Amino acid sequence: MNQLPLMSGCACCGWDRRRFLAAGCAACAGAAGLALSAQPARAASRADKTRIRILYSLHAPKQDRPDWPNVGFDFGPVMQRVESQLRQHCGDCTFVSSMAADEERAKAIVAEDGADGVDGYLVLQLNCWNRVVQAAAATGKPVLYADFQYGGSGGFLVYTSAFLRSGAPNVGFVASSRMEDLIEAVKCFDVVKRGGSVQDFVAATQKLRHDRTAAPDAEACRDDAVATLSPEECLRRMKECRILTVEQGWPSIDAQVTELMGIEVIKVPFAELNAAWEAADKDQSRALADTWEKTAQNIRAVSRGTLEISAAMYLAEKAVLERHRANAITINCLGGFYGNHIHAYPCLGFHELLNEGLIGACECDLRSTATMVAMTTLTQGRPGYISDPVIDTAKRQIIYAHCVASNRVFGPQGTANPYEILTHSEDRQGASVRSTMPVGYMTTTVEFAPERKVILFHQGKSVENSLDDRACRTKLAVQPVGDLEKLFTQWDQWGWHRVTYFGDLKEPVFALADALGWDVLQEA
Repeated sequence: MNQLPLMSGCACCGWDRRRFLAAGCAACAGAAGLALSAQPARAASRADKTRIRILYSLHAPKQDRPDWPNVGFDFGPVMQRVESQLRQHCGDCTFVSSMAADEERAKAIVAEDGADGVDGYLVLQLNCWNRVVQAAAATGKPVLYADFQYGGSGGFLVYTSAFLRSGAPNVGFVASSRMEDLIEAVKCFDVVKRGGSVQDFVAATQKLRHDRTAAPDAEACRDDAVATLSPEECLRRMKECRILTVEQGWPSIDAQVTELMGIEVIKVPFAELNAAWEAADKDQSRALADTWEKTAQNIRAVSRGTLEISAAMYLAEKAVLERHRANAITINCLGGFYGNHIHAYPCLGFHELLNEGLIGACECDLRSTATMVAMTTLTQGRPGYISDPVIDTAKRQIIYAHCVASNRVFGPQGTANPYEILTHSEDRQGASVRSTMPVGYMTTTVEFAPERKVILFHQGKSVENSLDDRACRTKLAVQPVGDLEKLFTQWDQWGWHRVTYFGDLKEPVFALADALGWDVLQEA
């Protein structure tokens, strides 16, 4: 059997197709009152106290652009609470704090600290992709890296897995919705002050994270029989499928999707989609808007006019699919909308396509779209759910967040679950969906990577739908099957998106991997 070595953050283990071993401002004036400049916090400082610099990784104290958590988000109270709680509960530490939007600013702050300015760094990832923690890690001093969930989670997962993969000896991390877990992790800096090494500090944060991670839910999943195709029939039907990519698809794996999965990929310009939108029948658009008003549990901050232009976008998506005899479409939605190439978000249209057994996929993500084609074919119509995942050790959950989701998770003929129509979360514009998915069921989360002949795989029991206003609208939380810690190790290698299906699909997925001649990488 072909054994392939895989380095993970926690182990080095072999994996193959059948063993499936896991890899292992307020405005600036308001911000000034938060002690966010490089000034000591109010706690009295003594020479024997551990001096920690808090580095906030963010665009601005009051968010000035569409991004997680959302445009206009005021980070002032968040930073104020962090500092207040740390001063109150970490009496052996004294704190200085700074904000940095990028690596250049972070390097300048670190340079100002010099060799003896601080004993360690606490880096809070408040926005997703601001590269700040890297400068702190490069000092060799102990670094505690923390996620502000539904704010910085994408960068946090990607950067954390990179640290684990590189074996960074000085970076510990905390991924918890509980402030108490952050406080206790900060106390681990005292390990070095008492003569321990930075490796001892990291080990202390790891043990603390393990000890404070919630226990798994022992209750069995609800029954959910899934009728799947044989691998051979699935592959045959995939060869009849076509994906339309509307401008700037990523990653650039068109040839691999076609050659290795049998799915034709056709590039479509914004102009073609926009022309179909302009030509959409107004009476049909009004009728679909009527249906949404009747069936949605709630519609908030979305006008009737926005519903109608969103309905026209659905009709445009259907028209373009029919013209090219395709069953899947993925659109560079943000680039198209912000670039004035399209004039309605495709979210509600994707919602309708998914409910019909077709594929509507976000962000022109070809890898996830190909995953959805394969899995919806395998399950004979069940819809996939692309997401940006978040991990919360306090609840032992991985939360799948996005603004597009079906409300027929068991397939077009299955029971419908409640849904709401809200604005797209990051920019508070347009219309998107919050689907309240059923809890108590086994879910299977995958990502097909034809360019590497690998299927990423993990499973979890659906346990909660988060209504947190930050980040994307639909947030399905599951308790993972397996080792939660291993879920931190792969994001830098594969990106943030994953695709979730309801059902225990382990055996069908593994059988399909065998038929393809691919490997399966169990993330948990």
